Amino acid sequence: MKTYRSIFISDTHLGTRDCQADKLNNFLKHNTCDTLYLVGDIIDAWKIQQNTWRWKQSHTNVVRRVLGHAKRGTRVIYIAGNHDEFLRPMLPYGFSFGLVEIHNQIEHIGADGKHYLVTHGDLFDGITRLAPWLAFLGDKAYDIILSINSKYNWLRHRMGFGYFSLSRVLKHRVKKAVDFIFKFEENLANYCKKRGFDGVICGHIHHAEIKEINGVVYMNDGDWVESCTALVEHHDGRWEIITWTKETDNVATDTDSGSREQPPGHSGKNRTNIQRPTELRDDPSIDEVATKV
Repeated sequence: MKTYRSIFISDTHLGTRDCQADKLNNFLKHNTCDTLYLVGDIIDAWKIQQNTWRWKQSHTNVVRRVLGHAKRGTRVIYIAGNHDEFLRPMLPYGFSFGLVEIHNQIEHIGADGKHYLVTHGDLFDGITRLAPWLAFLGDKAYDIILSINSKYNWLRHRMGFGYFSLSRVLKHRVKKAVDFIFKFEENLANYCKKRGFDGVICGHIHHAEIKEINGVVYMNDGDWVESCTALVEHHDGRWEIITWTKETDNVATDTDSGSREQPPGHSGKNRTNIQRPTELRDDPSIDEVATKV
């Protein structure tokens, strides 16, 4: 069991056919933290609207695993995304699910002393904000691509070839075109810079990455549909992207070789500092919360 200061996961899309719930459950079984952030699109409510809901026992196992972490003392924070935006109308009333807090966005103060905005990211996506119908159309197209990808890799396996993510290649090319028009990542970085944040932690585009944009640290935790990645914060302030390949306990685990380390902060302190969402960058005082695992 590995213990981190914070773990960030998003875009699990529980309730869909392509959710890698077994790998996610195995990841949560072997990794724990002081604070677990669920950064949006955890439950895919769009599939309920489209009458294509596919809830499996493995999805229930993930929910139980998360609640188990919360019961044992991990602070669990759920950030609403566009696929689970049904939660947003309830946020002004302080809605929570048992021990799981629910927010639209929140501030995370890292071990390095830096302030990070934690948000799903859909509010900064030009397509989601300006053309919701196009987002729904894109979601349907993505489902079709995933289905083709599954059949394509079944054929590759029969021919003795390894796995190749056709959908990831297509999605990356589309992402580059969309970013050119709507500049999702740049919009997020500029917003954070104006609000005084040192960095942003998000999901939404299913592409795990750690980089710097205009002096702002941009970190995306990826997804659990294809890449199966999580963003973790070590107790010495280092950040890392973990790629999880295990469904059962007899398969090796990979760590992303492109993970980025940041200068150590307050090494040895088992403390997570979180600014309440209503106080984001407005109140100079810091609301510190210490959670023991």
